[in-house]
Amino acid sequence: MLSLGLLVLAASLVHASQAPYHLSAPTDFERLFSSDLLSRDKWSQESWNGLVSFARAQPLRCFGSDADVKYDVAVLGAPFDTATSFRPGARFGPNGIRQGARRLGVDRINVPHKIRASDYLNIADCGDVPMTFVDNKVALRQLELANKELLSREAARSYNETSLAKDGKYHPRVLTLGGDHTITLPLLRGVAEVYGPVSVIHFDSHLDTWKPNFMSGPWLPGEEIPVTHGSYFYYAYKEGLLAPNNSNIHVGIRGALGSWDDYKNDWEVGFHISHAEDIEEVGYQGIVDKIREVVGDNPVYITLDIDVIDPGMAPATGTPEIGGFTTREIKKILKGLVGLKIVGADIVEVAPGYDSQDEITQIAAANIGWDMLALMAKTPTVA
Repeated sequence: MLSLGLLVLAASLVHASQAPYHLSAPTDFERLFSSDLLSRDKWSQESWNGLVSFARAQPLRCFGSDADVKYDVAVLGAPFDTATSFRPGARFGPNGIRQGARRLGVDRINVPHKIRASDYLNIADCGDVPMTFVDNKVALRQLELANKELLSREAARSYNETSLAKDGKYHPRVLTLGGDHTITLPLLRGVAEVYGPVSVIHFDSHLDTWKPNFMSGPWLPGEEIPVTHGSYFYYAYKEGLLAPNNSNIHVGIRGALGSWDDYKNDWEVGFHISHAEDIEEVGYQGIVDKIREVVGDNPVYITLDIDVIDPGMAPATGTPEIGGFTTREIKKILKGLVGLKIVGADIVEVAPGYDSQDEITQIAAANIGWDMLALMAKTPTVA
């Protein structure tokens, strides 16, 4: 009489031999590895497997062994949060946004925009810039050099029309994943070097044009006040990076001011203001019309602080403010910008440590980035 253990073993062997995917003999393995079943093009990347790049864009070592590979848009991470004023954590933003983009794909059809970005753009994920956490000046310089290096290269595709770039050539565009909002300053330096001063569309709940004439102290007399995520536009203005004649606009503003003079200073820096509550009065189309009126036919840079979204839909950010846009509203506004000459973009202030277990902020930021790619795909950088 067979023991219970032998019966179980015999049953398992019979089950294994009848399993539909069981490889029953060494010759099966030999046939598998000698065939083309394991060739690279037979392996598919799903949303739950493979390397985590932004929307499954091709991951490249853009500053190393893949430096000669051409692309039209480089996704670049800027893990920096040491110039933030409230909740840190945005250094983990690039990784969080990529995580939120796992279900997306650059080769998938964006239904509202009715476009597949990969049909018009070669998109690569260049990974993160190694930004130091011990010296803000050095960290921002590291990002500036990396961004300028990418922008200086030749794009994969060109067009018969004249390029917007000052040298007449077609250069890659960069979609940067932040990082706190200070990163926009070194990014604008690189963009302005290629295209000249640009009109900025700034989605945020705060103005970020703060004039750095004081800082909580004590500070030594004459000591330099460093740039922060609330003052970088002031420095961008002083460096001549912004388009003149107030051709720049904030969208979604609702944060508190330190002084009524902040409005005066903001105008002097070169911005119009669209407040978040405007959507109740003029709707998303009214906001779109105002944006297009302000930036006109200029080269455009889009920078989006995730706190422009209401914290009920995007809680994971450093300086949350209630009364923001819904994700549907921001998508409608972005869709209304089709045709603008977008030369670069960033998404900032995503701090995954404050997100829900559903990753709703990271998913929102990822989808916004995906829509930015759709805008770039629809409008090449032609003059």
